Amino acid sequence: MFDATDAQILRALQCAPRASFRLIGEVAGVSEQTAARRYHALHRDGVLRVVGLVDPAVHGQARWVARIRCRPDRVRPLADTLARRPDIAYAALVSGGSEIVCLVRSPADAAGDDILLRRLPRSAAVLDVRIDLLLHAFGTPGTDDWTGYGGHLTPAQTRRLTGDDPPPAPAGRLPAGRLLPPTAEDAPLLDALAEDGRTTHTRLAELTGWTKPRVARRLDALERSGTLYWDLDLLPESLGFHFSATLWLRVAPSRLADVGRALAGHPEIPFAGATSGDHNIMASVTCRDTEDFYRYLTTRVAAVPGIDGYEVSIRVRRLKQAASLISRGRLVHPALA
Repeated sequence: MFDATDAQILRALQCAPRASFRLIGEVAGVSEQTAARRYHALHRDGVLRVVGLVDPAVHGQARWVARIRCRPDRVRPLADTLARRPDIAYAALVSGGSEIVCLVRSPADAAGDDILLRRLPRSAAVLDVRIDLLLHAFGTPGTDDWTGYGGHLTPAQTRRLTGDDPPPAPAGRLPAGRLLPPTAEDAPLLDALAEDGRTTHTRLAELTGWTKPRVARRLDALERSGTLYWDLDLLPESLGFHFSATLWLRVAPSRLADVGRALAGHPEIPFAGATSGDHNIMASVTCRDTEDFYRYLTTRVAAVPGIDGYEVSIRVRRLKQAASLISRGRLVHPALA
């Protein structure tokens, strides 16, 4: 049963994904052994995964939002195929199972039909495709992640986890010239972190053939440059949150930044970003149930000035998020699904 201690541990991991169990236990008010046991239970049950990812900007890529309207009776095989593609960063079935929403990594200067359409499996399931560029992601990892499950930390607890260093730059927010391109030697390191972001320095040294100090130095360099960033994938359904949706908001350009920052600060929002579409902000929403979402929509969202119109896509099934596929109700590495 998920409880307040688990919530504190998850929140600590959002602030410091590679923090030691000793430190996590101190912040959560439990022993090192308890912190480790709780984490491993959540990980084993497929509720969470800590992953280390390379910013797609390193390879000159941007993120595109694709909405693929399909025939409901033929949508699932296409959705499963897309979710397994490495250039797809997120995928979900929405709108009663008649639409696929996904994030696609592709060069920013590519034409829209070059991004996805020419690479879609030939399928009579596809009725319509709309693709918009994700211009900006709002919020700061570790402070604006989804926190609706509770477990909020005090400023002192957060400092205990992160020290005095500022948080690493979020993915996609540094100019490409400042990113540190990975080398061929980095491949074993990055592959291991994509599978498990908490892989120990000892194990990383074994996989790379490096010394532990060299592993530590390289991790620090990649992280501080913004090339390597950390993500905590969570499965909300396992935490008692069974309603998910995507909000498509129409906002005047002069209010875009204010609205985006306001939404990113809501505990119900795992992600908010500005897009090139007619509805120029997309926001993922996670709530306990339909009534919880209605309350959020009519109170928190309604109180944000600058929103001129909205559309809601109800999420029917989550297929992929960050570096994890959802298989049989568990978060798993794509290679293991």
